[in-house]
Amino acid sequence: MKRLLMCVLLGAAAAAAQTGKPLTLEEALATARENSRLLGIVAARGEGDRARADEAQASLYPGLRVTGGYQRISSGQFRLLSTSTPLPFTVGDVVEDNWTFRVGLRQPLFTGFSLSRVSEAAGLQADASAFDRTMAERDLALNVTAAYWTLYQARNVRRLTAENVARLESYVRDTERLVRAGLATRSDVLKVQLQLSNARIARIDAENDAQVAMMNLNTAMGSAPETELELSSVPGGAQQPGDAPPEALVGRAQAYRSDYLAATARASAAEAAVGAARGGWWPQLELTAGYNLNSPNQRYQPLVGEFKGNWDIGVLMAFDVWNWNATGHRVEQAEAAEKQARLQQAQLRDNIALEVRRAALSLHRSREKLAVSRLGVEQAREHLRVTADRYRSGLATSTELLDAEVALLQAETQHEGARVEDAMAAAVLERAVGGPGGTVPANPGKEGG
Repeated sequence: MKRLLMCVLLGAAAAAAQTGKPLTLEEALATARENSRLLGIVAARGEGDRARADEAQASLYPGLRVTGGYQRISSGQFRLLSTSTPLPFTVGDVVEDNWTFRVGLRQPLFTGFSLSRVSEAAGLQADASAFDRTMAERDLALNVTAAYWTLYQARNVRRLTAENVARLESYVRDTERLVRAGLATRSDVLKVQLQLSNARIARIDAENDAQVAMMNLNTAMGSAPETELELSSVPGGAQQPGDAPPEALVGRAQAYRSDYLAATARASAAEAAVGAARGGWWPQLELTAGYNLNSPNQRYQPLVGEFKGNWDIGVLMAFDVWNWNATGHRVEQAEAAEKQARLQQAQLRDNIALEVRRAALSLHRSREKLAVSRLGVEQAREHLRVTADRYRSGLATSTELLDAEVALLQAETQHEGARVEDAMAAAVLERAVGGPGGTVPANPGKEGG
């Protein structure tokens, strides 16, 4: 009795070790977002673009700079020449220790709007990077969703193949009984045994497919490939896009798709860059001011080794009278970049419209296919039940029985595939119109049949 209890406990422990924690689709998406290196890369790029935008914004404001220095000069005397005396006369000794300190302020007054346009372009580029991150999150969500439902389908196929093997094993026993009763031949037994062998091979293939699908989901989530997973979400019951007309779905996509918003921001940034380049045709004005504290101070004579201060303020102007049309070429480059950005935006808009319409058609098709497959399973189950009863009574052949068995397996496999296809079609459409790219069931749980 103790040995039996020990075996039961060891078996339960082994089963617990092979069963992972129940994982919903929402939890899988959260894990993937937390572990994704790609999202980290996109986020870091966005942080860099935002820092560049802040740097460009800072160029519009006054800059305060402090400088200082020390210089040692060889000893000697400071002499001057005069037209009234034939020989130079000594003014005083050279100050050997020279100290300079300056606090300077610079403020752009007018740059042909180039600084403001550069700041605007940098800010729009940072906005585009933020949209890129959102789109990367949605693409990741769609990939994880596909991997999740693929594993779900693979495990259902594994279950169906195991059930098929169990049914065929019972048919082998029924056929052997019929042989003993003289209602079947040895050839019938061999037919069923051959079908059973093929079913066992299919079960092995289904098990391998389920293992590969589990590793793919773990990889998509950033987890160790061998981590055991127990899925708790099921297709159906998810928040799906409504049956809106295609034009409304396309309009929603153009309003909420992050990649289109990013393309729009980049096109506006390219337009602002054109304005920045055109600023080179205008004079550049800058206000400068400062305070000097030097020892000796060159503005005070005679020079003595004492700290003395003075201030200055002024306006600087710079204007390129002729630079071999370098400014014009910069403007042409910026205009070409803007044209390219606008064309890319238009191309993406057309691609989005096509993508949304195709996704809506796929969702409609998947819903119709799901309804048909459900009816097909009911018919195949009833046909197999009737054929099996007739076979046990010696009124049906083994060929009829095996055909009904294969038909049921195909119908159940197609139905499970249709359920997953419907869930994926909804996720693809949601992502196409600017949603999260993954749908989460409202009531996760196991579903039979």
